[in-house]
Amino acid sequence: MDPLHRAQRGRRSPAHFGTPPAEFHRFAAARQVRWPASGTTLSTHDTKRGEDVRARLAVLSELPGRWAEQVGRWMARAPLSDPAFAHLLWQTVVGAWPIERERLHAYVEKASREASHSTSWSDPDLAFERDLHALVDGMYDDPELHAEISRFASEITPAGWSNSLGQKLVQLAMPGVPDTYQGTELWENSLVDPDNRRPVDFAVRRELLARLDGGWRPAVDAEGAAKLLVVSRTLRLRRDHPELFATYRPVPAHGRAGAHAVAFDRGGAVAVATRLPLGLTRRGGWRETILSLSVNQVTDLFTGRVYSGGEVLLADLLATYPVALLAPQESVEAS
Repeated sequence: MDPLHRAQRGRRSPAHFGTPPAEFHRFAAARQVRWPASGTTLSTHDTKRGEDVRARLAVLSELPGRWAEQVGRWMARAPLSDPAFAHLLWQTVVGAWPIERERLHAYVEKASREASHSTSWSDPDLAFERDLHALVDGMYDDPELHAEISRFASEITPAGWSNSLGQKLVQLAMPGVPDTYQGTELWENSLVDPDNRRPVDFAVRRELLARLDGGWRPAVDAEGAAKLLVVSRTLRLRRDHPELFATYRPVPAHGRAGAHAVAFDRGGAVAVATRLPLGLTRRGGWRETILSLSVNQVTDLFTGRVYSGGEVLLADLLATYPVALLAPQESVEAS
């Protein structure tokens, strides 16, 4: 569960939707005082939908009408006797697509049985499960349906990547001890176990990390190296300069798009993340929105760019990546 949504876990009804930045900042400041050594994580061995699946699904909250229309057409084209589970299935599909057929079959059987509504582990309804598996097969065997799913998933994927990088930076830089589940250093689209316990290709991660250490600045694309950049640079800064993560202070963004930034100063290290990226695009981008910094000269650990003057335009700061991790120039040079 990502920190932006777990802030009030256990004290909210399902009717409460989301956590505003101000509320997150209050939670994080209190956490720094009361639980500075507690853990933070986005994925565990028991995660039902991987952290990047959830980040892509968050995009649907920015286009509810479009999603309602799309999922309504799919449910009419391929009906299921359990509409609630059908909604869960279609959300999972667009969140994890492209996904191998056998993985999706395994997911729907386990998820439906654990829901214990139309089928269950103790009393499986084989007729319902046949319909369910037939629906999954149709997603791959019906060329038109397969193309529609692919188009829709591709449309929301870039904004999902932005959400993924933002939630990862927040999780790693906020108060607490960050935990990274093995395999989530790149995009993580695993579903319920044992899917989320598949072997991790560490050789690929070592190769990508070596390229990053050689100065490569990857694009935000399907390879996922941009996420590894965020993970490695943030964890290294915390390891090498713990004094930069000793306090917590919100950093407001000023301007018409200020509500689309989540930024905080940990005592020298400043994390900046983009929120609601589709809405930001609809507003015309960052434009004149600025971030005021308490240090005159800082370096962005993700791009290597140096910023001077105490104020920075978010359009410049976030031109390459939707996130930034700023540290005082003297700290970076000393590393």
